[in-house]
Amino acid sequence: MSGEILGVVGWSGSGKTSLLEYLIRELSASGKRINIVKHSHHDIIIEPPHKDSARLRLAGASEVLLASPYRYVVTRELREEQEPPLSALLERLSPADLTLIEGYKWEPVPKLEVYRPSLGKPALYPDDMNVIAVASDVVAPDDLRQGVSWLDLNQLHLVLAWLQDSYLLRCKTNS
Repeated sequence: MSGEILGVVGWSGSGKTSLLEYLIRELSASGKRINIVKHSHHDIIIEPPHKDSARLRLAGASEVLLASPYRYVVTRELREEQEPPLSALLERLSPADLTLIEGYKWEPVPKLEVYRPSLGKPALYPDDMNVIAVASDVVAPDDLRQGVSWLDLNQLHLVLAWLQDSYLLRCKTNS
C-alpha cells in the first residue's frame, strides 16, 4: 500500500459515512485516488444466496472472484480462520493517495473522530491518543488536548480543507 491512511471513527449515527462520501467525492474530483476500508460487525452479503457466485462460495470455495465490465469483487470465506488484521487487508489494496478507514477504533492509526454529544455516547478522543482531529457539531471543550484539531461538522468544506492542507501536507513533510 502506498499513500497515507486516516481512520474515521465515531459511534453509529454520528455521520461518518456522510462525511466520508463528501470527502471521497471532493478528493476524487480533485484527481486524488482514494481507497476505503470499511469494517462491519455484521455478515457481508455480496450477492443473494441464489446467485451463481454465492452458490459456489457456499459449496466450499475459499475465494470467489466475481467480475464484470464494471467492477470486480473478491470474496474470501474465513470459515475457521481469524479475521485478518488491518495491516494484512491494507496490503491487498492498490496504491492510492489516501486510504480512509471507517471503523477499526482499536487500531493505532491516525484518526479523525466524528463526535455528536447528542447521541449520548462518550467521546473517544480523550482516551485515544491516535485521534488527531475531531469533527463535531458543538464547540471545542476548554480542556481539549494540545495538538487535536477541532473541526465544524456542519461545514464539511472546512473538514476537507483540514484534510488537504493540514493532514496530507503534514504527512508529505514528515516523509
